[in-house]
This record gives sequence, C-alpha cells and structure tokens, in this order.
Amino acid sequence: MEPKNLTGVSEFLLLGLSEDPEVQELLFGLFLLMYLITVAGNLLMILTVSSDPILHTPMYFFLSNLSLADIGFISTTAPKMLLNIQTQNKSITYVGCLTQVSFIYLFGCLEILLLTVMAYDRLVAICHPLHYTIIMRPRLCGLLLLVSFIISILDSQLHMAMVAQLTFCTDVEIPSFFCDPPQLFNFACSDTSNNTIVVYFIGVIIGGLPASGILFSYTRIISSILKVSSSGGKFKAFSTCGSHLSVVCLYFGTGIGVYLSSAVSISPRKGVVASVMYTVVTPMLNPFIYSLRNKDIKKVLGRLLSGKAYFQH
Repeated sequence: MEPKNLTGVSEFLLLGLSEDPEVQELLFGLFLLMYLITVAGNLLMILTVSSDPILHTPMYFFLSNLSLADIGFISTTAPKMLLNIQTQNKSITYVGCLTQVSFIYLFGCLEILLLTVMAYDRLVAICHPLHYTIIMRPRLCGLLLLVSFIISILDSQLHMAMVAQLTFCTDVEIPSFFCDPPQLFNFACSDTSNNTIVVYFIGVIIGGLPASGILFSYTRIISSILKVSSSGGKFKAFSTCGSHLSVVCLYFGTGIGVYLSSAVSISPRKGVVASVMYTVVTPMLNPFIYSLRNKDIKKVLGRLLSGKAYFQH
C-alpha cells in the first residue's frame, strides 16, 4: 500500500482503554462520573475563590486558573472517549486529532507552568513575607499568567505542526483514548527520528526547567521553615505548601511515567493507564486536595454552600 499523507487521511481509530465489549458500559459510567466530578469540583473551586475577598490573593488567583486549565485538559479527551464508547465508534477525524494534540499540550504545558509559578509564590510568601505584597503585585501575577499562556500556545502549535508533517503507510489504530504525538510517530512510515528528538527535547525543557525551579523553590522554603523556632510556626508553613506539593508530585510523577513508558517501548496498555492518571485522575483530585488541606477554602466553601457567601471585586 502506498504511503498516505496525513492531510489525505480522513480519520484515525482510537482503541481506547479496552476492546472488550463487556467492560465498555463500566468504562462509560466510570469516566462519565469522573468527568462530571472534575468539572463540578473545579468550577466550585473557581466560584469559591471569586466569592470572598479573603481569597483574592496571588496564590488563589493562580489556583483558580489552574482549575480552569484542569477543566480544559480533561474536556479535551474525556468527552470524545465517552462519545466513542456510547456510539461504539472508535474513529476520530483528522481535524479532531490535530485539535486534541493542540489542546492537550496547551493545557498540559499551562498546568506545569502554573504549578511552577505557584511554587515561586510560596517561596516569596515564606522566605520574604514582609515584601510579599510588594513583590507579588497584581501586575506581576497577570504578567506571569500571560507568559505561561503564550509559552503553552507555542508548545501546542509546535507539537501540532510536527503531527501534521507525518506520513503513514497503513490506517492508524492508536492504542489510547486520545491522539498523542509519541503514539502517532510509531505508525508513521516516514523518518520520525528528528521529530522524536524534538518532542523529547521540548519535554525536557517544558518539564525539566519547571521541575528544577520547583525543586529550587522548595529547597529554599524547607531551609527557611527549619529556621523557625516554634513547632506551630513550622506546621503552619508546611501546611501552606502541602497541597501544592501533593499536586506537583501527582502531576509530574504521572507525566514522567508516560514519557518514560513511551521511551522504553513498554506495553502500550501500561502507557494508557499512566495517561489516564495525568489527563483524568489528576484534574479530578486537584480541587479536593486544595479544599481538604486549606482552612481558608474550607471556611469560604462552607459559607458558599450555606448561601452566606458574598461577591466582591
């Protein structure tokens, strides 16, 4: 069969998590529930942050934007997966595949950069508390968000451009529930060595530099906390970072797992499980991690649910 250029391919097949017909109904119910919980939980987090002036601080400003990124991230993959299961149709159009690639890397990169910015915010709050309001001005917070968004757009467009250049010799059956460049590279009959190098180079930059920044921030934070004399002060300082650190470990841990699994070519199904963790499970858990470990959010959330919250800007 002659090679087909990607622009001439009308659709691909997403094999999903399982090809067993008996578990499709279970997967549909499970992922529909997870999707609804994620969207509702993150929307409630955004509403909580905006409903009370006590949460109108840089930390919660970035947290609300992280919730928006979580909603966008899971909405890029889950609805299409649910639709395919419900209609028993595994196909995704060429345009749909490119759109998924674009938005997955847009929101994925945005989450990484927001987590990095939030680590810097905690660094300033704990290591330079007297200068916190001066350093973390609204203008700086807006600039950090804008730069993060611009970098994320560039990253997503670069990945989409690399996918658009691929050629294939056979119809593509992707052993996953969404289009992902490393998976597509495996089915291309053209030389993808340069593309693969670029993807992993970008992955090291987008993942490695923020991870180094977060590690540096927490090294400084822990050093400052250990200098606090009272145990109560240490506990309070650690508690303000606990939620963020939990999300960082969860997101980076699963993300690195996906990249390593594709690099060492283990079973595609194992890679799919890791993908579920960072594209579905992590966005679902984020609002719960922050709300359960944060007294201010729990207090405002309680007032919001009881109808006593008020909105001020």
